[in-house]
Amino acid sequence: MDQPKLYIVIPCYNEQEVLPITSELFLDKLRSLIAQKKINEESRVLFVNDGSKDDTWNIIKELSHKDEHFEGICLSRNRGHQNALLGGLMYAKDRCDVTISIDCDGQDDINAMDAMVDAYLDGCDVVYGVRAKRSTDTFFKRFTAEGFYHLMNWLGANVVFNHADYRLMSSRALQEFSQFKEVNIFLRGMVPLVGFKSTSVYYDRAERMAGESHYPLKKMLALAFDGITSLSVKPIRIITGMGFLVSVISFIGVLWAILSKLVGITVAGWTSMVCVICFMGGIQLLCLGVIGEYIGKIYMETKQRPRYIISEATEEDNRPE
Repeated sequence: MDQPKLYIVIPCYNEQEVLPITSELFLDKLRSLIAQKKINEESRVLFVNDGSKDDTWNIIKELSHKDEHFEGICLSRNRGHQNALLGGLMYAKDRCDVTISIDCDGQDDINAMDAMVDAYLDGCDVVYGVRAKRSTDTFFKRFTAEGFYHLMNWLGANVVFNHADYRLMSSRALQEFSQFKEVNIFLRGMVPLVGFKSTSVYYDRAERMAGESHYPLKKMLALAFDGITSLSVKPIRIITGMGFLVSVISFIGVLWAILSKLVGITVAGWTSMVCVICFMGGIQLLCLGVIGEYIGKIYMETKQRPRYIISEATEEDNRPE
């Protein structure tokens, strides 16, 4: 096999503090892979500026001027990590043979790229970067993250356990993935749907090198809920089963009330009535909320709005999707 052309795709949002540090690490890794003759000289590091409010885009442009191995694209506004990553992958798919997506913060072990490229050269089209352990996480984050992966698989979504968005994808896999047109995207759950030969590479995750995390609990919960509702309809089926169960219990309650009336042992009281009303009202609102979330996603899908728009690139041949 000829030496493949690799694009390392890195979404960035307000990363002016960490970007000058990690950009050198990414470039050193790219040069190391080139020196080992695993990839060819035309390989690139592609930064995707996700509408940053700080100096991130200017730093990316400066890097591209200093070294031809750096490229960058800028989205017209902030579209979120998943859309920014998708934009970078779609931009790269016709320019390279293989991509590796990774976050900008330096937490993911870039040395795992060697094993990823080796797996690609052995015939794998998709290679997942999987965390070997979560020793750097707090107990709460570790518990909620692992619980999320278990929940997703229980709901029927095919998600690789402890895998985020550090992965290798061949251009063939990306070409097929480009046919997925949904607006509500959850890449770590969608990529396994493409199929092709795949494997996993395990690595240890470090602390963030600089700056602050852009994924607080609120965003993590939103991402989790998007993943569940984008990949599975099991919550709707759970609601159906819950409705059937409550109906059966209610029917038994009605029979009990009628029998109590007939035998004359009814006791007047408002506590039981209030409990029943509150319980039923809560269940109904919860079910309506879940159903409404699915309806909202259907509404957004029917609009078919672009998932991202590229406003500027360090190369002049950028095209908005």
